Amino acid sequence: MPQPQLSVRSQKARDLAHELAAREKRSIAEIVEEALEAYSARRATIAGRRREDALADLKRIIAEGRAKMTGDPGRGSDLSDFYDEDGLPI
Repeated sequence: MPQPQLSVRSQKARDLAHELAAREKRSIAEIVEEALEAYSARRATIAGRRREDALADLKRIIAEGRAKMTGDPGRGSDLSDFYDEDGLPI
């Protein structure tokens, strides 16, 4: 069974991988795997924050809409001027 391969045509990536592998006394595959895992985890964290921020925005918008619908004082339309004390239209 042939070994999996990855080919990156970047001199900078090659140089960095070889430099880190020599400094850490590890294989290039280990260096690349660790770097990709760290990148993936970082991206997942960023995406999670974006989802949390979007969810917080949606909750705020929903709360504002509900406040307007329930006639919360100072929010939305106050129609009390159109009705008498018995709740009948004027």
